Amino acid sequence: MVTGNIFHCRKNSWPTEEYISKSTLQLFDLDSAAPPEQAWRRRLNSHANLLKEFRVTFTEAIKMVRLGIRMWSYVREEASHGRKAPIDPFTRESCKPSASQGVPLGGMGSGSISRGFRGEFRQWQIVPGVCEPSPVMANQFSIFVSRDGGNKSFASVLAPGQHEGLGSSRKADEQGISSWGWNLNGQHSTYHALFPRAWTVYDGEPDPELKISCRQISPFIPHNYRESSLPAAVFVYTLVNTGKERAKVSLLFTWANSIGGDSHLSGDHVNEPFIAEDGVSGVLLYHKTAKDNPPVTFSIAACETQNVSVSVLPCFGLSEGSSVTAKEMWSKMVKDGQFDRENFSSGPSMPSSPGETLCAAVSASAWVEPHGKCTVAFSLAWSSPKVKFVKGSTFHRRYTKFYGASDGAAVDLAHDALTYYKRWEEEIEKWQNPILKDESLPEWYKFTLFNELYFLVAGGTIWIDTPLLSSNMKNSQQDQVKESENAVVGITESHNHVDEKNYRDISHENGSANTLIKGNFTDTRYSSTMKNLQYDDDNDDAGRFLYLEGVEYVMWCTYDVHFYASFALLMLFPRIELNIQREFAQAVLCEDGRKVKFLAEGNWGIRKVFGAVPHDLGMHDPWHEMNAYNIHDTSKWKDLNPKFVLQVYRDFAATGDLQFGVDVWPAVRAAMEYMEQFDRDADGLIENDGFPDQTYDTWTVHGVSAYCGGLWLAALQAAAAMAIELGDRDFAETCKRKFLKAKPVFEQKLWNGSYFNYDSGSSGNSKSIQADQLAGQWYTSSSGLPSLFDDFKIKSSLQKVFDFNVMKVKGGRMGAVNGMHPSGKVDETCMQSREIWTGVTYGVAATMILAGMEEEAFKTAEGIFLAGWSEDGYGYWFQTPEAFTIDGHYRSLIYMRPLSIWGMQYALTLPKAVLEAPKINFMDRIHLSPVSGGFPHNEPGKILHIVPNPTL
Repeated sequence: MVTGNIFHCRKNSWPTEEYISKSTLQLFDLDSAAPPEQAWRRRLNSHANLLKEFRVTFTEAIKMVRLGIRMWSYVREEASHGRKAPIDPFTRESCKPSASQGVPLGGMGSGSISRGFRGEFRQWQIVPGVCEPSPVMANQFSIFVSRDGGNKSFASVLAPGQHEGLGSSRKADEQGISSWGWNLNGQHSTYHALFPRAWTVYDGEPDPELKISCRQISPFIPHNYRESSLPAAVFVYTLVNTGKERAKVSLLFTWANSIGGDSHLSGDHVNEPFIAEDGVSGVLLYHKTAKDNPPVTFSIAACETQNVSVSVLPCFGLSEGSSVTAKEMWSKMVKDGQFDRENFSSGPSMPSSPGETLCAAVSASAWVEPHGKCTVAFSLAWSSPKVKFVKGSTFHRRYTKFYGASDGAAVDLAHDALTYYKRWEEEIEKWQNPILKDESLPEWYKFTLFNELYFLVAGGTIWIDTPLLSSNMKNSQQDQVKESENAVVGITESHNHVDEKNYRDISHENGSANTLIKGNFTDTRYSSTMKNLQYDDDNDDAGRFLYLEGVEYVMWCTYDVHFYASFALLMLFPRIELNIQREFAQAVLCEDGRKVKFLAEGNWGIRKVFGAVPHDLGMHDPWHEMNAYNIHDTSKWKDLNPKFVLQVYRDFAATGDLQFGVDVWPAVRAAMEYMEQFDRDADGLIENDGFPDQTYDTWTVHGVSAYCGGLWLAALQAAAAMAIELGDRDFAETCKRKFLKAKPVFEQKLWNGSYFNYDSGSSGNSKSIQADQLAGQWYTSSSGLPSLFDDFKIKSSLQKVFDFNVMKVKGGRMGAVNGMHPSGKVDETCMQSREIWTGVTYGVAATMILAGMEEEAFKTAEGIFLAGWSEDGYGYWFQTPEAFTIDGHYRSLIYMRPLSIWGMQYALTLPKAVLEAPKINFMDRIHLSPVSGGFPHNEPGKILHIVPNPTL
């Protein structure tokens, strides 16, 4: 339970000295061995409480009973085909979520492994869309210490012995890992997290005269599109001997041939020792995956130096029948502190048998003189060069562009990680230090800002490299396409704003859907229609990037959520962000006529409608089979198209990339034109249709709504601005005319004197205070556009949200509840109205910053930190959920939307192009002709030629 506002007024929220003695910190004041001043911290003996999952009320359950029945049937149907449904509320993991997470390992998009704050390796996401949460407890670091004279010796796993992952039975004759020395108490050992690095400091544990710092480093480096894709991590141990005797210290790194779950028992796994260049040596673990998934090769390695010797044990097992058991391995280390040198020449092992666990070990030993220091470095790499989706599409991961796809890549990755990690750290510190040293920022915000980026590694990210095929490969690839699933796809020439020469036939193997344009026709051979855009940015197009909505909501690049999360990519990896927007621009201009049953109402529709922005890029066959979400027909949602226009314009304004604007402009026009059908009364405003037709997909909306209506107003401005800058003055004029017509209607229908009502209907929650009511204004201000409303209305609305949605919920220590009645009672109309959405809270805080309300902004966002990340909170660190309730029940852990904390940082440091936007209102520069009516549509077959405005 959250108790006390203990961080808001304290400048230094968690001083390092409260966790580590000053004398020990001084000893580590070398080569980044000491934890930073700003970091998330936890003692290793902290209890990892189980998390409480959300529960629907009886009333909510009654309302959703039909949906539940249809979803149950759908989940079973997908399972019968060997597929997982994108949302499955019925299946429960055997490993219950707990407050045990820490900084994940590796770069982006190559499969991820998380590491808990107590040292366990968990949350395995090597296979696309599959998350194995249970820790593999054989994967550990251990230490063995002996001193001259032989009077003192210590042997212990460097993880607390009371860990729940070990189970309750610890038999004396156990041959597995329970026979190891689990002697660490953890009382004097602490964990310090500042993504993408983490420090574990053992302050006299297990040897009182040996201080140990383990620094975990991963290559997450903004604007570095090569090393940020690498599946590798480094563990640098700094050893300081404070005793009077020389100490022999051996560090042990053990690893099971497993990708999580029960994969270690499937058999046919092989281990092999290796010796590489520059003193790097270790063991390769070849893992044969199930269900015909591509194989994975692990590499565990250490670097031999003048002071450090490395030895390996290529194979040991966890059961009595193993040639070398875990118990025998441990006894060998206790006795000798190293393995036999001849193990390096043992060659590949025999393939493991089904039911057998195959493990490997690397030992690094050194003598540490009295009052001396020593550094020992290990690396972990995993190479899974191919990504295979359930319905057959296969791609090469991004890192193979630089390392190839052979088994040897794992050795090169491990070697380069040990060779270049110091440079990684220099680049990471150069990126982080300006923020960490900014005394105007609250301490909790600084480290939470970086730590929320964990999702770009642990959010199921996939980063692929897909070079375009040459034209002479076209025919051979088309034969493969004809064998793919039949689909009804139609694009008429009248809808084609893009020159046909920009379309090509690309096979599934290379990541683009196939298309054939022949005027007005439908061809069932092709699963979808996409435009392949040429990229030329430093000779590297940055590949294609996918990330999940969440590990429980398995859909790639869910767009209504990306609206919030995209600030992180825009600021740190803008090429990726622009490519995602290009992908959605392509998707707008395609149609997929395959029939889909929508679960909320049981009605049928088509998978993808021309002009509609898709909810997501798919699940089992991304890019080719979009809209995995099938609860509602999202072609009728009112937020997706405006969000597309707003994101595109924000990115266009922030990057100044004119070619990007030209590329996506036809899709922007199509997206705006598509929305005209939802203006039922020709007042310029779109209306909601009495069902949850937006990102709050259980929260019904009637008539004009603050959320969707505000997004629409903002999109009209953004489209007009973009049209002017690209020379499409007719379209700019139309957008301005609609905006001038719609704005007074919006204010007349929703403004009540202090905030904008939830909607213009007559339901019991129509006058609710929605935390997210100014989402359109957020993007307007973020893009350098004129404010949608006068300052009084903006600040009054935000103040109302702060006073009610924030401060009336546990005194502001929880974030912003989505809905609040003007009486001060939480809106319990539905599950989502009573929830606190972490990403929405950060977004509201960003809007407050842009409105000059910084104090309220940080107080609002701090509630998420207190409830989720503080020691007295609910335990959501490195697994921030989509939502939680006032009584601390979460929904959907490890979720995309909380990346919107980077919207706050964006608001604090607006790009120069946005800050220097024209001071005069650009809308005043659009002169209206006497023509009236809706959006101008191109004549059939006519191509819109865009001429950039040279005066802007």
